[in-house]
Amino acid sequence: MAIYVVMEPPGRTEKPDATTFVRDGFSWLGFLVPPLWLLWHRLWIEAALAFVAMAVLSLLGERLGLALAGSLLSLLVSLYVGLEGQGMRIAALRRRGWHEWGVVEADRLDDADIRYALEADADADDEAPVPRIVPDAAHARPAQMGIALGLNHIPGKP
Repeated sequence: MAIYVVMEPPGRTEKPDATTFVRDGFSWLGFLVPPLWLLWHRLWIEAALAFVAMAVLSLLGERLGLALAGSLLSLLVSLYVGLEGQGMRIAALRRRGWHEWGVVEADRLDDADIRYALEADADADDEAPVPRIVPDAAHARPAQMGIALGLNHIPGKP
C-alpha cells in the first residue's frame, strides 16, 4: 500500500478538487528525467538547479577526461530527485500557503481520495467544542478562611 500526503489549499475552499494528494515514495519519472519532472510539478527553481547541476557535472567530466565519473555524478542528481522529489513538492506547497491535512494509506489514488472524503466528513461531524481538561482559574471558588473540620493547616497557627 502506498502512503499519500493530503495537502489542502489556503482558505479551505469547499471545492472537491481543491485537495492535492502527493504519493510518498520513489518517483521513477523524477529519476529518469529530473528537470522535466520538476517542471511538470511547477518547481521552477529546482528544475533550473537540477538542469544546471547535471550540465556542469557532464561538462566537467568531459573536460577532465572522466566521462564515466561525470555521468555517475549526473546520475546522483537524478537519484536525489527520484528520492526527494515528492518532499520538494510538499515543501513547495507549504511555501504557497497550503497545509497538511494528514496522511492516507491506499493502493491507488482513487482509493486515497475516497478515504480522505470519508475521514474529512467524519471529522466535520465531530466538530463539537472540546471540553477543557484544566479549568479556568476565573471560575474557581474563593479560598475559605474559616475553621474547617479535620487535619487542615491553618496559616499563622502552630
